[in-house]
Amino acid sequence: MTTVILRPNESQEQLLKRFRKKVVKSGILSTVRRKRWFVSKSELRRIQRKKAIRRLKRRQRKVDTRRGR
Repeated sequence: MTTVILRPNESQEQLLKRFRKKVVKSGILSTVRRKRWFVSKSELRRIQRKKAIRRLKRRQRKVDTRRGR
């Protein structure tokens, strides 16, 4: 659970900004989004394979453009 304590002479906006930074840094929102729906293991493997292929293609394009192809 992420908590923030109001500091002396701190505005509500600053407190809220500090809270949002803590939430992002802790990774709570990404975990909630990921666990929003159930994904079977086979589906998860398929998604990860697609991401890996996309990542490899992107790297290959980057290497090819450096070589001047």
